[in-house]
Amino acid sequence: MRDHGGNIDHARALWGGNDWIDLSTGINRQPWPVPELPLTVWTDLPTQAAKSALLTEAARAFASDAPCVALAGAQQAIQLIPQLDPPGRARILGPTYNEHGAALRAQGWQVQEVATLADLAGADLAVVVNPNNPDGRHHTHQSLCDLAPDVARLVVDESFADPVPELSLAARAGPLASGGNLIVLRSFGKFWGLAGLRLGFAFGDHDSVARLADLAGPWPVSGPALQIGRAALRDRDWHRATVARLTQETRQLDALAARADWSLLGGTHLFRSYVTPDAGAARDRLARAQIWSRIFPYSPHWIRLGLPGTPAEWARLSQALS
Repeated sequence: MRDHGGNIDHARALWGGNDWIDLSTGINRQPWPVPELPLTVWTDLPTQAAKSALLTEAARAFASDAPCVALAGAQQAIQLIPQLDPPGRARILGPTYNEHGAALRAQGWQVQEVATLADLAGADLAVVVNPNNPDGRHHTHQSLCDLAPDVARLVVDESFADPVPELSLAARAGPLASGGNLIVLRSFGKFWGLAGLRLGFAFGDHDSVARLADLAGPWPVSGPALQIGRAALRDRDWHRATVARLTQETRQLDALAARADWSLLGGTHLFRSYVTPDAGAARDRLARAQIWSRIFPYSPHWIRLGLPGTPAEWARLSQALS
């Protein structure tokens, strides 16, 4: 099923009301402060110079010397990657973000969800989300490097890796990708809290990146996204302060969940997942306070919450869980 968080229209249709706190995604609710933009980024077509400047900043921010393409979110890369190779056998380390499997199936791939890294071996295309959504599992550089020779193409989705750069393969994507079988995805909208901007990156070998760029067309990223992305990636002070805040707030959220007798399944700096006696009932309890959460069709017990963005949101969540 292609179900997602962020479906606040569905929440309103079920429960009514207009004052919803959307905690169903892993999007930072304290976004990077967007400055006023020059009129030309709205009126002119995006330039190659602006695109190159963003890619230079992305290479520095993600510590990577591999070829890179900027796209309309990591989601666009997920949609395009199945077109790089003839359909074959894909294996996905799951459960995880369901768009990987859906995009592959739509292009004729045979898709199998597996439970361990070792089970990915032999695949024509293997997908690992690191750290994983929704349970926060993560894998070391070495384990992924050891896996790479055992699959025809390895896709590592690092959409939630910004607070934990030590996990990222992007910094090693150059040497590994030279063999033509590694693509590393990075999101922008989640950590920087600007999901509506639709910006993401794919690192890989020259040929794969060039083909992704060709499939994406001449202007996959808007002028405003090019300028905002470059400035935000450069703001290291905001990055450090945000990681520190999120680290503290994940502990705060875990404490609230424990008071409700939810046990921690796992998570990242941007979301936490819990085991409950009845996830549907837990979601409905929060929905009565107009707080939208994420439950999963494959588990009757798992519920995921993003982090509230303001003291008022924290207070409402605390009351709903009391």
